Amino acid sequence: MDRRVVITGLGVVSPNGINVADFTHAIKNGISGIRHDQELKDLNFSCQIVGEPQIPEGYLLNYFTPLELRNLKSSGIEYGVIAGLDAWKDAGLELPTEDEPDWDSGTIFGTGTSGVDKFRIGIDIIDNGQVRKLGSGTVVQTMASGVSAFLGGKLGLGNMVTTNSSACSTGTEAVILAYERIKNGQAERMLAGSTSDKGPYIWGGFDAMRVCTYKHNEEPEKGSRPMSASASGFVPSVGAGALVLESLDSALKRGAKIYAEILGGNINSGGQRGLGSMTAPNPVAVQRCITEAMKSAGIKPEEIDTINGHLTATSKDSLEIENWAKALNRYGNDFPYINTVKSMIGHSLSGTGSIECVASVLQIDQDFIFPNINCEDLHPEIEELIDKSRIPTTLINKKISTLAKANFGFGDVNACIIFKKYNNE
Repeated sequence: MDRRVVITGLGVVSPNGINVADFTHAIKNGISGIRHDQELKDLNFSCQIVGEPQIPEGYLLNYFTPLELRNLKSSGIEYGVIAGLDAWKDAGLELPTEDEPDWDSGTIFGTGTSGVDKFRIGIDIIDNGQVRKLGSGTVVQTMASGVSAFLGGKLGLGNMVTTNSSACSTGTEAVILAYERIKNGQAERMLAGSTSDKGPYIWGGFDAMRVCTYKHNEEPEKGSRPMSASASGFVPSVGAGALVLESLDSALKRGAKIYAEILGGNINSGGQRGLGSMTAPNPVAVQRCITEAMKSAGIKPEEIDTINGHLTATSKDSLEIENWAKALNRYGNDFPYINTVKSMIGHSLSGTGSIECVASVLQIDQDFIFPNINCEDLHPEIEELIDKSRIPTTLINKKISTLAKANFGFGDVNACIIFKKYNNE
């Protein structure tokens, strides 16, 4: 059974917007969400700037009960639940009022870690011999599937409820896995997304690896510079994105707004062979992931109008552009437009793929291509491959028919998905 799958709901918690309307305004206008972080400075981090969603006081009470909020110390669960419930509401779906689970709906909601701050508190309590003071919330906040468990309970989901984890490709992988479950007739609706925890215990390892920029601590908004010659590493950030995927039949029956259609996708790994390693992608696998995604979608390379890249503002950006060009066999002026929201919000780690999927779908739905900021000095290796005009630095209002979106993660893992503007044919 192969069924058409469409997107009917969006939710996002991003450093430059904690709802879809604000996020859309921000990416259209190139508004940065990167700010100075005094805590990282005090802790002697090299990189002292981050992208962190600005959650107003009391805002969480719209999503959690006072009992749930008591001792809640998992920012990833907070962001994921906000984005997930917003997407569900955006799709026009009601919160359950019956005892019967919704057998046709499920969630695949990824994360890298969960409840690191809760772990930190628990370690001190246990080391002091006071294990009975841990409290009942420790397990559900620190288990990897905590975010999907929270969402599954709030929405009464009776289909698959699980959490995936594949580093930077987690979010896009979640959307592809949810798409396949609906396409194969195993579910009618799936809430797909990903989230990430915040704080020095998450970002410290990357700072130690020296992959984060330290050159823009005094000018945070200039710090994230994908594809730029002066890029000097990524800016750590956090957030969550969520998409409601639904069979076309179900969406039409409900009269739901359809943002876009998913045509296909591919997930693979380079096996840490060839040029691939724990931290570097195998170019052969990346190119294969892209070509297999197109094959799955039944499209040709020339049909792709826009690419939403991974593009972290590291030395790997040039290699990523080369991989896209080789996989599509399109160079110079023939290369599709390419952009990345990381220039505005930094790298949200396990949350990045789903936030970028939301940004991709918004571009298709509202006919625009958002600008890359901090890319006025394009890297010369990239300019040798594609024309500078293909990397927009200002907003382009243009109808997009087909968009390719990919992420590549530690462990040499890849995910590429193809979105298309919906038409009832």
